[in-house]
Amino acid sequence: MKKMKKVAAAVLASAMILSLAACQGSGTKTETTAGGKTEAASGETGKPAETQSTGGKTKISITFRDGGSDALKNWFENAYETYDKKDSIELDIAPITASEGDYFAKVALALQSADTAPDIVCEDTFQLPSDVAAGYLTDLSAYLKDYKEWNDGTFYGPLVEGVTYSDGSVYGIPYCTDTRGLWYNKDIFKAAGLDTEWQPKTWQDILDTCKVIKEKCPDVVPFWCNSGVASGEATSMQTYEMLLYGTGEQLLDENDKWIASSENILKSLSFINTIYKEGYGPSLSKVLNGEAGNIASREYLPGGKLAISLDGYWMTGNYKETGSAPWPEYKDKLGIAAMPTSEGQKPGSITMSGGWALSIPQLSDQKDAAMDFIKHCMSYDIYLDTIIAQGNIATRTDIAADPTYASQPFMEKCTGFLSGAFYRPRNSQYSTVTTHIQTMVESVVSGTSPEDAMAQYKSDVTNSVGADNTVTK
Repeated sequence: MKKMKKVAAAVLASAMILSLAACQGSGTKTETTAGGKTEAASGETGKPAETQSTGGKTKISITFRDGGSDALKNWFENAYETYDKKDSIELDIAPITASEGDYFAKVALALQSADTAPDIVCEDTFQLPSDVAAGYLTDLSAYLKDYKEWNDGTFYGPLVEGVTYSDGSVYGIPYCTDTRGLWYNKDIFKAAGLDTEWQPKTWQDILDTCKVIKEKCPDVVPFWCNSGVASGEATSMQTYEMLLYGTGEQLLDENDKWIASSENILKSLSFINTIYKEGYGPSLSKVLNGEAGNIASREYLPGGKLAISLDGYWMTGNYKETGSAPWPEYKDKLGIAAMPTSEGQKPGSITMSGGWALSIPQLSDQKDAAMDFIKHCMSYDIYLDTIIAQGNIATRTDIAADPTYASQPFMEKCTGFLSGAFYRPRNSQYSTVTTHIQTMVESVVSGTSPEDAMAQYKSDVTNSVGADNTVTK
């Protein structure tokens, strides 16, 4: 298992030009291999003929999370409309409407059966190691040998690494990446007498700012961070890991053992505890439900009800004309600050980075067609439009230099955060450990002391991964 690495600035140099449903039924399963052969798998169930084709067309299905935005749906529809094989291919778009945490559970369940496995699935890259270990995904290596853009450096190296398993096999084509920071409403800062070009140097600076906002703007929520189990990976990555890594500690130690108890874990939980204990955060009814992130980004921040939100760059996709919460003035009303390290120690700021990929389930019976459509989705013109609409950072280096893409508000600054970004462990146990992180954070938000929450986390992680794979700092 490889340890998490910082993104090398050189790899991302070009980004600095910016200055970055299931079909049901039974029958004989047929598996199309990378070589184009169709093989019968005796005794297995598959999709019935009528769901595989209509009017002689081959049907491919694609599954993704419907989070309230049409950006992904529009991407696949637009790609299909320009697809030179649409006379022989029929596309079945099958979104899953669920919270982030529920989406992963539903996808994992779907991937276990030939009756329900789609032909293309959107995978959060943190989930790849566990899904690969479970045998759910197809090794795409054979398909990539003649994929020009994959082999000529078009895709960012660290993002290629993020979809590559420990044995060197590739299990997805990355279609977005991201960085995180502190978004703030400049009108609220101005009303509170604060500098509208804000850049805190320490966590205490953040808390001091929250105190002023609470005093000067009592009807405003000073600070919002994902804090509940229902928010799933957003709670783990965008809140807890942004804090933990800002202390200089990571989830795994130098020997690839999970750090189950430490002063830095306690420090991270104490920051969260202070946010809620001092009344700087939203009400529990708002933050502990699966729509917490959408409430913050689509209602409270543009509505002048929230001062600071710890969130990702993709949030700006909501505010575009085609977004879920159009806000034409967002480029002037919002500011973005880098998340500082705990005491202002080097490197001074911190961001976690991740992303999503298009993968092909192992039980797909249309793998060749699925891979061909993925390549079309990722072609320059089709991909450029959707990555702008999504409000995400592109995974293709040539997109970074495109004037339309590069001129988007906050793109230059948020892409610059990538030069020092950290990624979650490529460890198959992470998908289990992250659920314990979410429980630990929610318990603190709900009133459990940081000490007791950490003790329970230590017990939970030890029980899940084994005492030999944990360490106390």
